[in-house]
Amino acid sequence: EKESPWMDNVKEWAKDLAIALAVGLLLKASVADARMVPTPSMVPTVQVGDRIFVEKVFVKWLGVERGDIIVFTPPVPSTDDYLKRVIGLPGETVEVNNGKVYINGEVLEEDYLAETIRYKYGPVTVPEGKVLVLGDNRNYSEDSHRWGMLDQSAIHGRAWLRYWPFNRAGTLD
Repeated sequence: EKESPWMDNVKEWAKDLAIALAVGLLLKASVADARMVPTPSMVPTVQVGDRIFVEKVFVKWLGVERGDIIVFTPPVPSTDDYLKRVIGLPGETVEVNNGKVYINGEVLEEDYLAETIRYKYGPVTVPEGKVLVLGDNRNYSEDSHRWGMLDQSAIHGRAWLRYWPFNRAGTLD
């Protein structure tokens, strides 16, 4: 008995949907991901509720640079990934003192901070294979100054574009 044309259309539609879903999952796993920011640790750069795209390809090929905002699995128990800024790179000595961050004794210019840092940290030297990450909301951020260096293998990607809210959409610097 021959199936109806309607049933053929449903099967074709289901096959196309399955392919689209598989491609979408593959892209999410390996190329880019969309995330919602749940905490204020990156204020004022990124606000609670912002929606961002995270690119995963270039981070794996090229690594990270100072100033990159990254998404990673934290080295402390958490149900969520974290979003922080890369501050210290392997081989560098980092210190937080007198309200400023010093990299190898030189002040790091950080025009993205909303307030002066109220804690001291270091000096520490970042080991190979690790980075030091800090939230832009330094005084209220669970980051390397509390739990130490981040293993680079824990990095999922670089946050590069805010797409929501529309009035603040654009690249993240």
